[in-house]
Amino acid sequence: MYICPFSGLVNGTLTITDFKLYFSNLERESPFILEVNLGVINRLETISVSTQGENTKGLELVCKDLRSPRFAYKTEESHPDVVEALAKHAFPLSHSLPLFAFLYKEHFPVDGWKVYDPIAEYKRQGLPNESWTISKINSGYELCDTYPSIIVIPTNLTDEDIQQVAVFRAKHRIPVLSWIHPETQATIVRCSQPLVGPSDHRCKEDERFLQIIMDANAQSHKLTIFDARQSSVAITNRAKDGGYESESFYPNVELNFLEIPNIHVMRESLRKLKDVVYPTIDDAHWHSAIDQTHWLEYIRLLLAAAAKIADKLESGKTSVVIHCSDGWDRTSQLTSLAMLMLDSYYRTLRGFQVLVEKEWISFGHKFAARVGHGDENHANSERSPLFVQFIDCVWQMTQQFPAAFEFNELFLVTMLDHLYSCLFGTFLFNSEEERDVQTKTVSLWSYINSQPDDFTNPFYVDYQYHVLYPLVSSRHLELWTGYYARWNPHMRSQAPHHLLIPG
Repeated sequence: MYICPFSGLVNGTLTITDFKLYFSNLERESPFILEVNLGVINRLETISVSTQGENTKGLELVCKDLRSPRFAYKTEESHPDVVEALAKHAFPLSHSLPLFAFLYKEHFPVDGWKVYDPIAEYKRQGLPNESWTISKINSGYELCDTYPSIIVIPTNLTDEDIQQVAVFRAKHRIPVLSWIHPETQATIVRCSQPLVGPSDHRCKEDERFLQIIMDANAQSHKLTIFDARQSSVAITNRAKDGGYESESFYPNVELNFLEIPNIHVMRESLRKLKDVVYPTIDDAHWHSAIDQTHWLEYIRLLLAAAAKIADKLESGKTSVVIHCSDGWDRTSQLTSLAMLMLDSYYRTLRGFQVLVEKEWISFGHKFAARVGHGDENHANSERSPLFVQFIDCVWQMTQQFPAAFEFNELFLVTMLDHLYSCLFGTFLFNSEEERDVQTKTVSLWSYINSQPDDFTNPFYVDYQYHVLYPLVSSRHLELWTGYYARWNPHMRSQAPHHLLIPG
C-alpha cells in the first residue's frame, strides 16, 4: 500500500529494480503510478503503520528532491525483504556495487561528452593573448589534483613561480582565469584562500601573480578581491593557518567579503524548506514559514554578489578574483552566475552546458561528496545543496528575463533530477582527475541534445551584447514551486514523473 499523504491508502504492486522503485495500481476507476529512481533516496526509515494484518510493516523513503513517499506492506517468508533490496540498490557503493550509470547502455545520436572542449572555449574568449596563456602545467594533476588538466595562467610566470603560488594557496588551487571581457580585458580569476596564517605570511610569487592580473587589465591596473565567506569565518581561518588577502599587502586592491554562509547552513535551510512544502501546507503561515527557512535570503545573497561582480567587470575599472575557503563551492556559484550575466553564450542551451562543465565539473565541485551518490551515510556533513542553489538562481533570472535564455524550466528541472539519479556519468565525481567516465557511462548532455526541442524556450531572443542585472531585492524573488513543491498537488497539478526520467 502506498500511504498517500493527500488521498489515503492506495493498494497496488511494488516493483524494485536496480535503478528505480515502481508502484502501480492499474484499477480502471483510479489508475495510479508512482516512480522513484533509487539514486534520489537519502535514507530509509521504518515507520509505524496502523493497518489490518499482524505482519504489516511501514517504510518511508526520505528523498533528496524534497518528497518522502511512504509504504505499508505485509511480510511473508517467501518474499525478499523490501528494505534490504532497496538499500542494496539505493546505496550501491555502501554494498560494493557499481553506480547504475556504469550499467546504463542507452545510445543517443549525440555524444554529450564532446560538448565541452576547454581549449575551444578559451579560444572563443580570445585566448591566449599577450597576457594569458593556455597551460598544460597540470596535465597530470600533480600541481593541483582538484583542478582541470588545462588552465589559463599569466604568460610571464615561470613554472617555479606557479609551484610557489600553489604552496601558498589552500589545496594548491592557484589563481586561474575563468573569463575575460572581450573589450576591456578585465578578468574573472578564481582560486582558494591564501595561507597567510596568524603571522601574516607573505608569498612574493603570489603577490606578483596578483599584480600581473591587475596589469593585464589595460584600462585600470586595479583589482577587486571577492571573498565569498563571512568575514568572521575568514578571520577564524586565519588563526588556523588559512586566511584572506589584506588590502595593506597590495596597492590598488579592494577586498570585499560577501558574507555568504557555509555549506552546513545551506543544508539546514533546505531541510527546513522541505518541511514547509511537503506534505502539508500551512496556508495561514505560508509566507512566514518560507521566510524562516532563509532559503530565499540566501538566493538573494548569491544573486546580489554575482551582480556586484558582473558590474565591476562591465565597468572596465577592475579585474576580479573570487574565492571562498577551498574554491569549489561558493566560488563556483559566483563565477558561473557572474559569467551568465555577462556572456550571452552561456545563456544558450549548449553554452550553459559548457558553463556547468567548466566552472563546476572541471574545477572540482565535489558532486560525489555534496550529493552523496550511492552512500547510505546520510548524516555526512559534507552533503549540501550548492548546485541546487545555483540552478535556483538561474531560474530566478529566467523569470526576470523570460526571453534571454534559450533553455526552459524543464531543462533546469531535468538537470536537478539527474544530479541525483545516477543514470548518467556527468555529476558523479569530485574532480576531473576522478572522472574516468567518458567511455564507461553516458553523458546527460547526450540525452538533452538528442531532443533539444523539449528543452528550448520558444520565446528566446539572442541578446548578444546585453548584460543582465537581475533585481535582487526580496520582493522580486519567489519560491520555485515548480521544483520544490512539485510533489504537492495542493501547490501544483501533478504530471507523470516518469515522462521526465529516461530509462
